[in-house]
Amino acid sequence: MSLYRLLILRSLNHHQRPNASRFLHNVAFNSTFQNPIQDSQFQNQNQTQTQTPQIQTPTLPPRSYAFTSAEEAAAERRRRKRRLRVEPPIHALRAPSAPPTRDPNAPRLPDSTSALVGHRLNLHNRVQSLIRASDLDAASLLARSSVYSSTRPTVFTCNAIIAAMYRNKRYNEAIALFYFFFKQSDLVPNVVSYNNLINTYCDRGEVDTAIQVYREILENAPFNPSPVTYRHLTKGLIDAGRIGEAMDMLREMLNKGHGADSLVFNNLISGFLNLGNLDKANELFDELKERCLVYDGVVNATFMEWWFNQGKVKEAMDSYKSLLDRKFKMPPPTCNTLLEVLLKHGRTKEAWALFDDMLDNHTPPNTQAVNSDTFNIMVNECFKLGNFEEAIKTFKKVGTKPGSKPFAMDVAGYNNIVTRFCEHGMLSEAEKYFQELCGKSLTPDVPMFRTMIDAYLKAQRVDDALQSFTKMVETGLRVVASFGTRVFTEFLNNGKYMESVSLLTKMGEKDPKPDASIYDVVVRGLCNANELDKSLAILDQMMKYAIGVTPSLEEFARAAFRIAGREEEIDRVLNVNRRFPGPQPRSWGQPPMSHSRPAEMAGQWSSGSPQMAGHQQSNYPQMARQQYSEPSQLARHQQSNYPQMARQQYSEPSQLAGHQQSNYPQMARQQYSEPSQLAGHQQSNYPQMARQQYSEPSQLAGHQQSNSPQMARQQYSEPSQLEGQRPFGSSQFSR
Repeated sequence: MSLYRLLILRSLNHHQRPNASRFLHNVAFNSTFQNPIQDSQFQNQNQTQTQTPQIQTPTLPPRSYAFTSAEEAAAERRRRKRRLRVEPPIHALRAPSAPPTRDPNAPRLPDSTSALVGHRLNLHNRVQSLIRASDLDAASLLARSSVYSSTRPTVFTCNAIIAAMYRNKRYNEAIALFYFFFKQSDLVPNVVSYNNLINTYCDRGEVDTAIQVYREILENAPFNPSPVTYRHLTKGLIDAGRIGEAMDMLREMLNKGHGADSLVFNNLISGFLNLGNLDKANELFDELKERCLVYDGVVNATFMEWWFNQGKVKEAMDSYKSLLDRKFKMPPPTCNTLLEVLLKHGRTKEAWALFDDMLDNHTPPNTQAVNSDTFNIMVNECFKLGNFEEAIKTFKKVGTKPGSKPFAMDVAGYNNIVTRFCEHGMLSEAEKYFQELCGKSLTPDVPMFRTMIDAYLKAQRVDDALQSFTKMVETGLRVVASFGTRVFTEFLNNGKYMESVSLLTKMGEKDPKPDASIYDVVVRGLCNANELDKSLAILDQMMKYAIGVTPSLEEFARAAFRIAGREEEIDRVLNVNRRFPGPQPRSWGQPPMSHSRPAEMAGQWSSGSPQMAGHQQSNYPQMARQQYSEPSQLARHQQSNYPQMARQQYSEPSQLAGHQQSNYPQMARQQYSEPSQLAGHQQSNYPQMARQQYSEPSQLAGHQQSNSPQMARQQYSEPSQLEGQRPFGSSQFSR
């Protein structure tokens, strides 16, 4: 701004302060505006012309802050932007405030769904795929190994494998996994985790332990029990004959502000009906109607079942009609329960009428009236009666009511009908629906492939079975050890040597690697068929991928090559000092290399040093991985009825070796802190090799200093794990 404009501004501040801003605006943006100061100077120079009238300053209207043109507005915007770039806002100049410090005494919260992203989501999907493939041992091994890696599992991944163990009635493994994840590994459980544990204890008949877990939630958990918690507890108490305590649990649920859950009421109503107390059951049913005007109808199915068992068909159907008269929009699970009850007791006409009504009311996305289980119930009923044509019509049946839509069948529905066709020897129909599934952009799952392959092998159609198995491998689905050994045995018995080698090679190129038992079957079959070159290639893959050659397989292979006079070739392949170019892939379930955790270093068999891996490969680590993929399997036969003892043993998987190595407890903890370290029985005799393998000094000290409690405290954050005597309700568990 020029000097004369500053003088003008100063003079205006003294004389005409109210009009100063308007005057400055006119001077700055109007070049034709006449300056009164310049006019007065011109008059002083021409005083002789006094008769000439003085030039008057034009009187302008009040000027607003609007711009006269678009160009002027754009120029002002550019000026402001330049100023903001040169002079940032005041808040940007302030120093960033430190985040509020977290209260160390505040309880830790479990993972939210936002944690299930990136590598943790990939880990969750891998575990879920193994669960769907029915390979629970591999899924458990992967989840437990990831605890020692940089990608720790979320609580959802842990809950998935625990629930899968429970569904397969492997209760010891489910309890062991809960204590491993949420007590030993310092992960935070959520209410679903506790519900899985309570349900497992109830099914094992240990209701008191389940109630103790429930009390622990009330005292230390940062959340409240859910209605599912009370469902499991009431059912467990009723099964144990403690229906009075189940009623107390119902009142406690209602007093804590939970809604009237129909399934909790249903458990109690079923318990009183089984005791013959119909009045108390009706009283609870009336209370449910008062508290919850819209219930899902499961209670009516319970009354129907009881009346049918009593031989009173009229009362059972009256209960069913009273439910239909209410015109409730029941969800598919409730209607499926009613269908099962009606079909079980021979009320076929009413069941088909209910099925047709469900199809008519199916108007997605507004109303979802049926699901694949609905079709499976009716299709299975047709197969049971031998009406195959009716089963096909039922599978494709749609509603007749205007506005109803056909149900988009999923993989579970196709899997059921394909299985039924294979069971009745109708392989051509099964192939038809299998192709229909693939044509609908749906991916067949592992059970469907297994069903088709078993049907082909049963019908002596080895080529079709080989084609389906190849497609299964190319899809990337997991081949379980038991299924893989059986299929490869059939292929080798039918002379499919080259195809077996090709399939096993494809399986080995992907992660996870095939199980060692599959390699064992293929190598033995090739050696028995005098296909030594192919068996040598498979053995070379086993050494390359660090699968591990068991002593029995090594002895068998050496004997076969010795008879053929090719001992040098087998010695070269099985040489532990071979060096493979490039980084070697990890074996299945093996955690990534990390220098921060001793358990991870102990689990590295093949990365970085194949020479060292060779010593362990000859001592069947892979077979040990199969047998001990679940630590709790060792004590299941002896300790299935001792939950407290199981908690002491399973809270530390490493304590399994204590029965055999009582003089070396510290070495046992090091060997079994990671399931893949089970080959450590031989490591105790080779301290020099152990010194090379373990980069952590604390691991080496475990072979010589078995009585070092300080070292144990470093490895395990729970001191109670060294004693094995801390009860469930301890304060340590609340973490």
